[in-house]
Amino acid sequence: MSAHLRHAGAAPEAQTHALEEITHASPRLMQVLRAVRDLDLPDWWIVSGAIYNTAWNQLTGRPDMYGVKDIDLFYFDPDTSYEAEDRVIHRVAQAVPGDPPVETRNQARVHLWYERHFGHAYPALGNSAEGIDRFACKTHAVGLRLEADDRLTLYAPYGLDDIFAFRLVPNLALPNRKTHEAKAARQRALWPELDFVRWPEETAFQQESIS
Repeated sequence: MSAHLRHAGAAPEAQTHALEEITHASPRLMQVLRAVRDLDLPDWWIVSGAIYNTAWNQLTGRPDMYGVKDIDLFYFDPDTSYEAEDRVIHRVAQAVPGDPPVETRNQARVHLWYERHFGHAYPALGNSAEGIDRFACKTHAVGLRLEADDRLTLYAPYGLDDIFAFRLVPNLALPNRKTHEAKAARQRALWPELDFVRWPEETAFQQESIS
């Protein structure tokens, strides 16, 4: 087995421990986690690329934050006004300067703008985890939060094996085929070790239940 796949197929507990060690070894990711924790935002998570890209970089010997365009921060505030979200965006930008930048989004607002950007409707969410559930690629569906006692809390509704297997797997919860394919094309150019699982050809969209 190639060295970068050394955690593929391991027990979930072992993969969680490996991801925690990888996270602690990333200066930028830990800086962001600590700074956002101090802001005490409601229902917050650092999600997606900053996590799985960090894993791929460390497992393949690439530099920290290689290929990371931005660090996605989810939080959930029932105040769905643009002004309220904008205030949080500015707070985060002041608290966590540097590159890659932190991109902050209130998950309570996503349904208000999603169709305009992506061409199909998006359900109103009840919490930030429901946003993670609906990423176009199951491999990308991962979130981390740093607790007051420095413990990392992980949310990975589809597990971590796809991350450690360097495998991009579509999520059929929403009709996000174009997003899945576009993100995969960019990521495979940066991490050629990745395997790509295509969207099912027999249907453009198949609703999967999300518990």
